[in-house]
Formats: sequence, C-alpha cells, structure tokens
Amino acid sequence: MVHSPGVLTSSLLLLSLIGATSLSVGTAAAQSTLFKRPSSPTMAQPVAVDLRSAAVGGRTSVPYGWLDFCHRRPKECKVPALQAASVKLTQQNMRTLKRINQKANRAIKPVSNYDHWGTMMDHWDYPVDGKGDCKIYALYKRKLLMEAGFPRQALLMTVVRDLNNEGHTILTVKTDKGDLVLDNLVDEVRPWNATGYYFLKRQSQQNPNIWVSINQRGGTPKT
Repeated sequence: MVHSPGVLTSSLLLLSLIGATSLSVGTAAAQSTLFKRPSSPTMAQPVAVDLRSAAVGGRTSVPYGWLDFCHRRPKECKVPALQAASVKLTQQNMRTLKRINQKANRAIKPVSNYDHWGTMMDHWDYPVDGKGDCKIYALYKRKLLMEAGFPRQALLMTVVRDLNNEGHTILTVKTDKGDLVLDNLVDEVRPWNATGYYFLKRQSQQNPNIWVSINQRGGTPKT
C-alpha cells in the first residue's frame, strides 16, 4: 500500500490558471454517446440513483499536487468548463473500466511520494518512469479513460481517508447508476459507498481546476 503524505492547501501560484477556463460547452462532448446529461430539475429522479452518488458541498481548496501538476503540464489544465455529464453504464463500458483499472494497477510499481521524488510535497504526475503512488495511478486511469472516449466531466480525481485514516487519492467515475471508484489498492471497480473510505473532496464535474467538498463516509468496505 502506498499513500500520499497528506493533502496540502492550495497555493496562489495558479489562481490565474484556474480562473482562465472558459464557460463554453464543447460540441464534441455534447455529441458523445458514452454519457447522458442530468435530467431537467422538473423531472422526477429515482431516489436509489441519488443514494448511489456522493453528495457534494461547496467549493473548497485545491490540492497542492494538482496545482503543481498544472504548473508543469499547463495543457492538461487549460481546458474549457463543460456541462456536467455521466457515463452510461453499459456492459461494454463496465468492462472498459475494469480493464483500465487492472491495467494501471499492474503497470505501475508502487513507491511512496518521498522515495520517488525525494520530497514531502505532493507530486502528481503520469507514470513517466513506471512507478508512483496513488495519485499517479489515478491520473493515469483518468488519462486512459479519456483516450478511450469517456467524458472528462465524469472522471474526477478524489481525495479520501482510507481504512487506516491515511490520505489517499482515487478516481471517481460518475455514471447513470451512481458513483464508481477506481482504486490502486483494489482491482475491482466498486461503488463509492462500498469502500469504507471517508471522502474529503473531488474535482468539480464542470471544471477540473475547481474542487468541491464531500465530507462523507463511503459506507462499509466490500469487495
């Protein structure tokens, strides 16, 4: 098990970057067949669907690691804001989620942030040398899923406290059946409320440079 040493508060280094995102909705995203848009507020929503999605609060601090990642890889973060979207959970899409989760878990050699980068400051990146901790796994899965055609708005970097109450980063996938979790500690793709983790914050669906609070326990751990 490899965990990050903690989530640090955001710096002012990239406030201009975060504020620079456009509010336009991309045409390609609107035409994607992998996701469906949230129903109109006037349409009734099944209660079960709401219960399978983590409730988010207001805007919160951005992890230092994401800010640093954006500083080193600005093209990854200078992206337009988009309308919230979720993945349609077909059998094919579920197979893709499982395949990519297992592929990344096997491709990356686990190593702590300090041993890898020689710093206690959170360092987020892709597995450029084939090794890393939880943030590297989650970022790599996000990248592979976007390359597979999944909408960016449904692939959310998420910070939690694990079963040992240590800082941990996972990837949340928003689907029409609820929130699923891709985790480097577990090969199975699980509902968020079957992890037992305490969810702290995650990226906004509309803008990856904005983070929202969660502060909610994800049920009890199940495999």
